[in-house]
Amino acid sequence: MTITPTRSPWHAPELLTAARHIGRRRFLTLTAAATVLAFAVDLPTAGAAAAAHLDAARITDFPFTLGVASGDPLPGSVVLWTRLAPAPYEPDGGMPAERVDVDWEMATDEAFGSVVAKGTATAHPEFHHTVHVEAEGLEPGRVHYYRFRTGTWLSETGRTRTAPAADSPAPALTFAAVSCQAYTDGYFTPYRHLAEEDVDLVFHLGDYMYEFAVDAAGGARKYTDRVLPALFDHESASLEDYRLRYALYKTDADLRAAHAMHPFVVTFDDHETENNYAGSHPENAVPTEQFLLRRAAAYRAYWENQPLRLPQLPVGPDMQLYRRLHWGLRAQFDVLDTRQYRSDQAYGDTKHVPGPESEDPTRTMTGSAQERWLLDGWSASEALWNVVPQQVCFSQRKLDLNPVAAVSMDAWDGYPASRRRILDGAKAAGVENLMVLSGDVHVGYGFDIKDDFDDPASRTLGTEIVATSIASGMDGAQKPANWNTYMTANPHLKFYDGRRGYVRVALGQTQARADFRTVPYVSTPGAGISTAASFVTEVGEQGLKPA
Repeated sequence: MTITPTRSPWHAPELLTAARHIGRRRFLTLTAAATVLAFAVDLPTAGAAAAAHLDAARITDFPFTLGVASGDPLPGSVVLWTRLAPAPYEPDGGMPAERVDVDWEMATDEAFGSVVAKGTATAHPEFHHTVHVEAEGLEPGRVHYYRFRTGTWLSETGRTRTAPAADSPAPALTFAAVSCQAYTDGYFTPYRHLAEEDVDLVFHLGDYMYEFAVDAAGGARKYTDRVLPALFDHESASLEDYRLRYALYKTDADLRAAHAMHPFVVTFDDHETENNYAGSHPENAVPTEQFLLRRAAAYRAYWENQPLRLPQLPVGPDMQLYRRLHWGLRAQFDVLDTRQYRSDQAYGDTKHVPGPESEDPTRTMTGSAQERWLLDGWSASEALWNVVPQQVCFSQRKLDLNPVAAVSMDAWDGYPASRRRILDGAKAAGVENLMVLSGDVHVGYGFDIKDDFDDPASRTLGTEIVATSIASGMDGAQKPANWNTYMTANPHLKFYDGRRGYVRVALGQTQARADFRTVPYVSTPGAGISTAASFVTEVGEQGLKPA
């Protein structure tokens, strides 16, 4: 989503220096480019084990300050995450440049009386002392508890869940969708409530952190009980910057609570790197090679700080983030990446009426390989529900009441040919129960996905549930100023609310139910939560109806 920074973009000197030594053609074509890039931003190649070994008994302060997390559940496996950071607001996290052994264990009870898996992982300094454990051999379809230990220190206990067996009909699945958590826009109160929800997993749809400067008072949080270090008060551009920004975000107690209670499935949008970038095209006029160096640093920090598997580890500026998960035969989740491979936004990324530039049939939101992967996956799907967690608004969203209305060039409206191929692919694959999950716009929407958005009588092919932001946009309003315009201009738009929160979705055997959960404010902590509206869509008869 387009947000105007409070200051002109800042670019790290190391990016400028490295970019001068990499010609664009060489950078984009040689297989050695990834190695050159890794060296240029101090990203290690494969030999991370060379660092000296630290006796964990020498760690004198609590190292698990950023909590624990889990993610990407499979029938017999889940990713466990933590990071050693006794001093999280320091560039090195308060850790020496040495590797550390970290023990982990999983149990089927919170008291750890029945341990079902355990082992020792290594926290490497090259990976900022983060730990990614791909725990295997677990029982499908059940809750597990996990924790970490290093030296005399024990982490908090996390709760996670494995997916049901692949051929299981699976009971009803309940998940939450969240997006957009600008630290400077308010408190992460919705996460405190989400930690108390009985959901099986959480989808984070992008903008987990923002690259913009954070002042000493935490922006709109207006801290009076603490002063944030000056090292946060500039735009992130280097690997150190991005790492520190994740540390800041993960010191938020509400975010940590949600991670500790539920497995997350994450995908990034733009702000984890730079506002509204498109593929290799930066928002601002900097050389491509310089931007890709920045993207490499951002992707590296993202992987380090999320519960992601080894196949998602970036190589230079490239990261294989799109992936497929299953919940038995109940649901197939095709997690998309709509940033890394997209064509540049048309018409200078301004609100614009559709035209030859945006309607060019060669334009893509996903890139051809990801598009083919998605359509092939639908053709092979045996799931009752096919759910697509992704980033930006998929359905048509007219922004005014003019005869030819302006639309967003950053959303799928700016890539209509790409959207048309996706919808035609869903029809060809016989997908009957399609649900798209989106974020980005800092409001909650509920859309019917029409075969022809300009014809309200056309077939409804699925539903789109847009999760509002956790904090971005500050308090918001139930009915923003453009509420009447949007509801009139878009008859397939069934719900619109501008407050903060998340959406809770239950996928049943005969219908899906979406509950839009909102808080009245995030400018101060402690807000309660309520359900703004609930909708259902029936199996075999798509379309949102009030519950």
